[in-house]
Amino acid sequence: MTKTILIVEDEKDILNLIEWHLRAEEYSVLKADDGIQGLNLAVEQLPDLIILDLMLPGMDGLQICKALKKNPKTENIPVVMLTAKGEEIDRIVGLELGADDYMVKPFSPRELTLRVRAILKRLDPKQEIPDATKLKYKELLIDMDSYRVWIRKKEVSLTATEFKLLQELLQNQGRVRTRDQLLDRVWGYQFDGYARTVDTHVRRLRQKLGDDYSDAIETVRGIGYRFKEKI
Repeated sequence: MTKTILIVEDEKDILNLIEWHLRAEEYSVLKADDGIQGLNLAVEQLPDLIILDLMLPGMDGLQICKALKKNPKTENIPVVMLTAKGEEIDRIVGLELGADDYMVKPFSPRELTLRVRAILKRLDPKQEIPDATKLKYKELLIDMDSYRVWIRKKEVSLTATEFKLLQELLQNQGRVRTRDQLLDRVWGYQFDGYARTVDTHVRRLRQKLGDDYSDAIETVRGIGYRFKEKI
């Protein structure tokens, strides 16, 4: 089935360039050139992925991302943020609000397309191992068919990236996963400077797992992360 991508970008040339590359990959494309229109389209059309500029008229990208993640209809739609700002704080804020990835302008449209493909691929349930649909750690349960997580039978809301990160760590319980390995397995690519992306997502995942399980994800200083083995 054709995947639908929503592009929210107010610079016409960039908007048309991204659209051209996505349509060349046979994606269906929705477009908006201001924030309010983009948010309304996301809620009405429920695209498979959103490419979201940070600086927009009407409503900025951070506000849109926050609204999307608060709405049960749109909270699981992956978001790739575009920003002309190179400061690290802008990227971190976007990731903390629930964005799955970011690119700083100017960027390569080809690289953006590859990242879109990688995100959609990891959301495809056909990519999962068919005979291992559930993972359990004490009272933490992961269902890989439905992309759902429970702690003591109470559901925990995770983004697609957070889910894949938790799955990768738990499937390799007791073994250290380097940041490069996590980038490759969870994001589907490696890129200089993206170690901070991993760190930000791990911090957000720990917060969502709460006091009982945040400590289960151990930091191995200078290397990466490890999910504790059950005692």
